[in-house]
Amino acid sequence: MKIWVDADACPAVVKEILFRAAERTAVSLILVANQSLHVPNSRYISNLQVPKGFDVADNEIVKRLETGDLVITGDIPLAAEVIDKGGHALSPRGELHTPDNIKARLNMRDFMDTMRASGVDTGGGPAAFGHKDRQAFANQLDTLLTRHVRD
Repeated sequence: MKIWVDADACPAVVKEILFRAAERTAVSLILVANQSLHVPNSRYISNLQVPKGFDVADNEIVKRLETGDLVITGDIPLAAEVIDKGGHALSPRGELHTPDNIKARLNMRDFMDTMRASGVDTGGGPAAFGHKDRQAFANQLDTLLTRHVRD
């Protein structure tokens, strides 16, 4: 298993959790972004800088993803592609995307996009990232990594 991170929009606190987890479990962690990122000096942690452009990082992750890999992303369409390729997708808020819930989440995302495009105020973006989000992410990541180590 490798962990891929859609790193351009990933909160710093989530990256720190991932850095510690990669070291603790000896799992490869690759941060993919269209900008230069500072990552700790580690044999398990690397970054991959891709050119700027719409979905360039997402496309690179999907291209390199192998069955069983984990992708950290808040991007629902990317999560759907990951699941289609046999990977696992986890949001920075600790929401595990699965074959059972991804279609509903895609439909809701598309519906909200349509509403916003037609001028409807949908109430703004998500709430600020907080302690509960950080804890939910850490717990879900730990569950996934523990399952991986057992397998």
